[in-house]
Amino acid sequence: MSAISISNLNSSRFVLTGFPGLEADYLWLSIPFSSIYAMVFLGNCMVLHVIQTESSLHQPMFYFLAMLALTDLCVGMSTVHTVLGILWGFIREISLDSCIAQSYFIHGLSFTESSVLLAMSFDRYVAICNPLRYSSILTNDKIMKIGVAILCRSSLLIPPVIIRLKFLNYCRPHILSHSFCLHQDLIQIACSDIRFNSIYALTLVISKLLLDAVLILISYVMILHTVLAIASQEERLKSLQTCVSHICTVLVFYIPIIGLTMVHRFGKHLSPLVHVLMGNIYILFPPLMNPVIYSIKTQQIRRRVQRLILGLKIKSECI
Repeated sequence: MSAISISNLNSSRFVLTGFPGLEADYLWLSIPFSSIYAMVFLGNCMVLHVIQTESSLHQPMFYFLAMLALTDLCVGMSTVHTVLGILWGFIREISLDSCIAQSYFIHGLSFTESSVLLAMSFDRYVAICNPLRYSSILTNDKIMKIGVAILCRSSLLIPPVIIRLKFLNYCRPHILSHSFCLHQDLIQIACSDIRFNSIYALTLVISKLLLDAVLILISYVMILHTVLAIASQEERLKSLQTCVSHICTVLVFYIPIIGLTMVHRFGKHLSPLVHVLMGNIYILFPPLMNPVIYSIKTQQIRRRVQRLILGLKIKSECI
C-alpha cells in the first residue's frame, strides 16, 4: 500500500477526485465551469427577481417556479466551493464533517427538487382538469403548506442515514470518486456494517424519487385524457403548451439521474473521468437549464426578462 493510502487511512480527511487525466488543464477547465456556475446563479436569481417584482406573476404556477429556482440556486452553492476549489488549486481534501454536511445538502436538495416538480405537476393537473376551482384549491395558504411539506419531506427523512456516516469506520483509502461528497461514495470506503445505510437509502430513493416520477406520470396521463376530450384542436394545443416547460424540466432532472445510475451500475469498466463528468452533469445540468427553459417557453417570464435586459441596456448606454 502506498504512503498516500496509509496516510489517508490514518486521517479523518478525504481526497476529492478532480478530473482524472486533465490535471494539467485545470486552469483552462475552470473557465467553462466558472461560467456555468455564474449562469446558474444569475439565471435563477433573475427568475426569482422577475417573479418577486412582477405582480402579474404572483400566481401558484410561478410560486412553485420560485421554489424550483431557489432550490437550484442552493444546489449550485452546495458544490461550487469544492469543484472550483479543486480546479483553482485551493482544495484537495475535505474533512469528514464537511463531507457529511455537503452530502446532506446535495441529496436533500435533490429530493426537494423532485418534490417541487411533483407539486408543479399537481398545479398543471388542477389548472387543466379542474380550471373553475383552480383559485379556490391552490390558495396562498395551501401553497405555503405545500412548501412547508416539501421542506419537511426533504430535510427530515435524510438525517438518519447521513448522521450514521459519522460513526462508520473508514478503513479503505479515503479517496472519493467525485469533486464533491455523495453518500454512496462514503459507504463504499467504509468497513463497518452498512446494511442500514444501503437499505434506508434505497427505500428513500424508491419512496421519493421513483414515487414522485410515477405520480408525475399519472398526473400527465389524467391531463392528456382531459385534453383529448376537448373538442377544439386549438384549445387542446393551448392547454398542452402550458405543460411544455414543466415536461422539459422533469426530463432535465430525471435523465441525468438515470444516466448517473446506469454509469455507476454498469460502467465499472469506464474511465473514472466519465463518472466524474456524469456526476457534474447530474449536479449542474438542471440548475443551468431550468431558467433557460422557463425564460424561453413561458411567455410571461420571457416578456419580463426581455424588459429587464432592455432596461439594463438603456441604463448602461446612459452611463
